[in-house]
Amino acid sequence: MFFWKRQKPAAGIEPFDDHEDPLNASGKNTEESMTGELGEFWKPQTDIPSEFVGVRVPRGQMRMVQFVVLLTLGTMLARTASLQILNGEAYRARAEGNRTRAQSVRALRGVIFDRNGQLLARNVPTFTLSVTPIDLPRNSREYRNALAAVAALARSTTDELAAKLAEFPKLFSLPIPIVENLDYQEAVSAIVAARELQGVTVEYATRRSYYPFPEASEKDGELQSLAHILGYIGKLSPNEYADLRNAGYLGTDTIGKTGLELSYEKTLRGTYGVRKIEVDARGVERRVIAKNEPDDGSDLTLSLDLEAQRVMEEALRRTGRRKAVGIAMDPRNGEIIALVSLPGYSINAFARGIRTAEYRALEADHNYPLFPRAIAGEYPSGSTVKPVLAAAALAEKLITPATTIFSSGGIRVLSWFFPDWKAGGHGPTNVVKALAESVNTFFYTIGGGTDDHPGLGPARIAEYLRKFGVGEKLGIDLPGEATGFIPTEEWKKKTKNEVWYIGDTYHLAIGQGYIAVTPLQVAAWTAAIGNGGTVPVPHLVRAIKESAGEPRVLPWKQSRTVGIESEYLQTVRSGMRAAVTVGSARYLADMPVGVAGKTGTAEWNDRRPPHAWFTGFAPYQNPEIVVTILVEEGGEGSATAVPVAKEFLRWYFGKRM
Repeated sequence: MFFWKRQKPAAGIEPFDDHEDPLNASGKNTEESMTGELGEFWKPQTDIPSEFVGVRVPRGQMRMVQFVVLLTLGTMLARTASLQILNGEAYRARAEGNRTRAQSVRALRGVIFDRNGQLLARNVPTFTLSVTPIDLPRNSREYRNALAAVAALARSTTDELAAKLAEFPKLFSLPIPIVENLDYQEAVSAIVAARELQGVTVEYATRRSYYPFPEASEKDGELQSLAHILGYIGKLSPNEYADLRNAGYLGTDTIGKTGLELSYEKTLRGTYGVRKIEVDARGVERRVIAKNEPDDGSDLTLSLDLEAQRVMEEALRRTGRRKAVGIAMDPRNGEIIALVSLPGYSINAFARGIRTAEYRALEADHNYPLFPRAIAGEYPSGSTVKPVLAAAALAEKLITPATTIFSSGGIRVLSWFFPDWKAGGHGPTNVVKALAESVNTFFYTIGGGTDDHPGLGPARIAEYLRKFGVGEKLGIDLPGEATGFIPTEEWKKKTKNEVWYIGDTYHLAIGQGYIAVTPLQVAAWTAAIGNGGTVPVPHLVRAIKESAGEPRVLPWKQSRTVGIESEYLQTVRSGMRAAVTVGSARYLADMPVGVAGKTGTAEWNDRRPPHAWFTGFAPYQNPEIVVTILVEEGGEGSATAVPVAKEFLRWYFGKRM
C-alpha cells in the first residue's frame, strides 16, 4: 500500500490549512497547480511515515494474514513432498499402470495318452468373450449401458453379468471370461461388436476335450467309465483361489477337479509366462513391450489300455446291472490296465461347461454315476477274502496243507446256526478243497475256532487283513480312495456298546458282517497271492514327458510283502486254481491259459440281492494279469461275475496268441 507523505512547500508558496477549501479566494481551481508545481511534493512514497493519509492495518491482522499465507505454503510444500518423495514411486507405478499392463500368458495344459499312444485328453482352440473391469467406463450411466451391451452379446441379463463381475474388484486388470467356447462365427460377430465397447475383448483360448473326439468313428463310442479316471477341469472356487493365489494361480484360472486332472494338476498345468503391453485410454493394446514365454505342461502316458477299458465296460454292461466294477491290473508292478466304475457320465459335458439341469440330474440319480466305485466303494468282501484267511491260518500253523475238517452243513453254537451254502455239507475238506468249493465250515473253524480246532480270532484276522492292504489306502494316483474297514472288538464295544460274539468272528472269516473292502483292495490282495507275497502299489501313470526331452518313467513306491512263506502261498494258489478246474469258477476251465480265482457272494441287505464277486489271475504259473469283478446286486458270483471275467480274459489273451 502506498501512502501520501506531507512535505515542506517550496519557497514562496504558502501551505494551506488541512481544513481550508481547496478552491482559492478567487474561486479558481488549483488542480493545475497541484498537478504541476505542487505535484512534486504530492508524489507517492514507499516508506511508512509517522503521520500519513490512508488506512492503517492493525499489526495483529497483519500477522494473521502472514500466518495464513505461511500455512498455505507449508501445506502445499508438504503435499508436494508427499507426492514426489514419500509416495513418488507408487504414483509413478500407478501412472505407468494406466499406460502399460502385464498380462499372464497361459501355458498349454499337458495332454494324456494311453499305453499305446492313443490320445485321451487334449486341448482344442476356442474363443472367449471377456470383460476387463478396470477398462469399463467409470461414468455410472455409461457403465450400465456397457453392461447391457455385453449382456446382449452373452445372451444373459444385466443383473447376471453384474453379479459375475461383482466377484472381482472394480480395478481388476485381468480379462474375466463371460462366454466361453465360442465357435468361429460367434467369435467374429463378438469381435465386431466388441470394437465399440470399452473393456470388452474376444480372446483366443483353449478348452479341454476328452476321448472320444468329434472326429472319432461310431465304433469309438463314448466310454463313460473314463470319466472316473481322467476327471475334468473347472473354474477355481473362491476357497481354491484363496489357497492357490500364492502359487501363481489367477482368479479366472481353471484347475483339475477330479481324477488324474486333479492328481497331476501341477504337472499338467505348466508355468505361465508374462506379456507386458502398452494400452491406450480405452484399454486397447497398442504394442508389446516385453514377453516371457510360458512353459507348457507335461504330458502323461498311462498304463491304461483304451481297448481293454472298452472290452471291460461292454462286458459289464451286458450283465444288465447298472452298478458294477471291473479292474485289470498287472500283479508284477501294479500297473492298471483297465479300471471301470459303472455307471459313469459324459466327461465332455463338463469340458464344454455342464448345464445346471444336467448336473442336478447326475446328483439326483440313485445309481450315483459320479461315484468312483472301483476305488471308493466299500463292500462286504464275501468269499473273496477266504484266500487271505487260508494264508493266515497256514502262516500261523493252525493248519497244514493236509489238515482236514469235516463239513456236515454248518456249525451250531447254542441257538445259532452258521450254515454252509451246500445243504448236507461238503464232507472231509482240506484247504485246497475249501477254496475250490468255498466251504464255509472250514473258514468258520480256522477263523473263530471250535472245541476241536483253535481259530485265528478277530485280532489276528485283522492283522493279516492289514498285511494284505485292507484298512488303509493303497496309494493309487487318483483322488478319493477309500480305506475299507476291519471290525474289531474294541470298535464294536465303543460304537455299538456290545460285546464281540463268536458269530462276529465267523461272519468276518467268510467276508460278511461288518467288514468292508474296496474292489481295488481285493485286486491288490489277489495280486499278492499270485505274485508270491508282494502287495503292489496300484497306479495309472507310467511316464511323464516334459515339453522338451524324453518321457520320464516314474519311480513308484516300494511295494510291501505280506511276510508269508512262499510254500503256504503256493497252497493257496492251488486252491484258487482248483476253483477254476473243479469248483465254483469252472466256467473258466476252457480258457486257453490256466486261470486261478475265487468267487464271492456278499449279502448286504435282507431284502435285496447279494453282490456278485470274482477275482483271479492268469496265467496260473506265471501271472501277468489280475482281474477283479464286482456286480452290485448281481446274485451269485459264479453266475454273474465269472462270465464278465471270462469275456475279458478271452480278449486279453486272444490278442496275444
